[in-house]
Formats: sequence, C-alpha cells, structure tokens
Amino acid sequence: MFSYIIRRIWQMVPTLLGVILLVFFLFKFFGGDPVEILAGLKASPEQMEALRVQLGLDKSVWEQLWIFTKQIFTFDWGKSWTTNEAISNIFATRLPATLTIMVPILVLEVLLAIVAGLAVAYVRGSLTDRLVMVITTVALSISFLVYIVVGQYLFGFVLGWFPVQGWTNSLWTNLTVYAPLPVFLAVLVSLAPQTRLYRSFFLDEISQDYVRTARAKGLGERAIMFRHVLRNAMIPILTNVATGLPGVFIGSFLIEVFFSIPGLGREILTAVNRSDYPVIQAATVYLAALTMVINLITDILYKWVDPRVTLK
Repeated sequence: MFSYIIRRIWQMVPTLLGVILLVFFLFKFFGGDPVEILAGLKASPEQMEALRVQLGLDKSVWEQLWIFTKQIFTFDWGKSWTTNEAISNIFATRLPATLTIMVPILVLEVLLAIVAGLAVAYVRGSLTDRLVMVITTVALSISFLVYIVVGQYLFGFVLGWFPVQGWTNSLWTNLTVYAPLPVFLAVLVSLAPQTRLYRSFFLDEISQDYVRTARAKGLGERAIMFRHVLRNAMIPILTNVATGLPGVFIGSFLIEVFFSIPGLGREILTAVNRSDYPVIQAATVYLAALTMVINLITDILYKWVDPRVTLK
C-alpha cells in the first residue's frame, strides 16, 4: 500500500507540471492582453507601460513562467490584479462559505440518493419503480435556474420560511438560517439524476451470480440488498462521488450568485468577468491538484470497501 501511494504521488508530479504549463501558456497567448483590459481604452501608452511593469509582464516568458511556478509551490499566489488582495487571502476567506453550503449538499445528496436508489431497485419492475423513473425524467428536464427562481419566490417571498439572501460571520447562523434554502434546492435538483444512476448500479449487482446464490441459500431480499448489493455497489458510487468532490471546494456559481453567498465560486466568476488572470490561474491549478489527490484517496478507499481490489 505504501509503495503504491509513493508511486502515485510521483506520477502526479509530471501531471501537475503539465497542468502548470498548459494553464500558463493558454492564458499567456490566448487570453488577450490583460494590460489593455485593465487600463481601458483611454489609457496613455506611458500608463499602459507602467501597468505592464507593475504586473511583471515586461519580463521574458520564461521568467514569468518561473515566477508562476514558484508561486504555486510556495503557496504564494501573488495578488489579484483588480482588487490587489492577496490570492491566498481570497481562498482563505471565501472557502469557508463555500464549504458551509457544499458539504451539506454533498452529504445529503449521496445519502438520500443511495436510500432512494436502493428502495427503487428493491421494487424494480413495479408501478412505483416506473412512476419514480417518470418523475426523475421530468425533474431532469428542468433547469437548475428554474428551481432557484421558483424556490426563492415560493419559500422566500410567499411562505416566508427562509431568507432569500444574506450571510453572516456566524457558522451556526449560516447553517440554520441562510444555508437551508440553497441546500434544499441543490439536493432536490441533484436527487433525480443520482437516484437513476444509483438505481442502475444496484440493478447491475442484483443480476450477479452471488445474489442468486444468496437467494438459493434462503436469505431474504432485504438482507441481500443491504448486506451484499449495497456493499458491492459502493465502488461505482465512490467513483461518482469522487468526480463531484472537487466541486465541493470550488463552489456552485449559480447558488452563490443568486443567494449572495460570499464563496469561492462567486469570486472566481467575478475574476472571469474582470479578466483577473492570477485568481483564475490559481483556482485552475488548485482544482487540478485537488482532483489528483481525491482520485488517489478514492483508489485507496476501493481497497477498503472491497478487499478483492488489488492496488498495483
């Protein structure tokens, strides 16, 4: 196990270097001139040259690449071009708000989808199964934006159960007052596709030989579903959770914008609108590295869930 982890970490190094090169050169040659974007149309050539020197864009490409790489490995991302705020401070101050929203969404989404998928697979082929599939299909065809607008109007303005917007420095207040409505709407939206997906995972396991053997031994259907089917379906479920886990740390742009949550997702969207390249580059590299780490942890969890898995 230890040697496997060391090998995987070494494999991450060239991948991360490739991401760094790709991000740097994409923004350097295809992102437009940031000086022209930041200075505006009325800036004089002298002002533009001074801004170029201030941003370090007067240096050679290789010097800029070295500075960018050094910033990444020293965790000193520099400062935002538009607000002059340290990028490390942006991540430190915006990430807690994002996690306050996204962690409950992930936990509730996974748990409810597992329960719903297992229940629908248990009554497979019945009228209930068909009805749930029709409902989830209809739910999938509706945009998340519609859920947000209707949810804010119904639960915020008509019923008055939740505030539509707002945020404080108190974690408890945020969790109990401002987070419930966006969390509820996000879970409601994600439950339909996740239920269909997990149902397919469980149905694949139900058709396996070991399930027929368990039935032949006289084991009840409920015991088969919980003891055997659920555990053997955990590997594809873990894979699905791992693909969505990086999004927990980057936030949801729609949720944070429409509910005025000062999270990382809204900050990145603002940086894109302002062409604030240092913030966008830092977020891109940070997300790539996070994805690689999560994939490594997921592979290790495969072994824990199913001892038959061999790590090579």
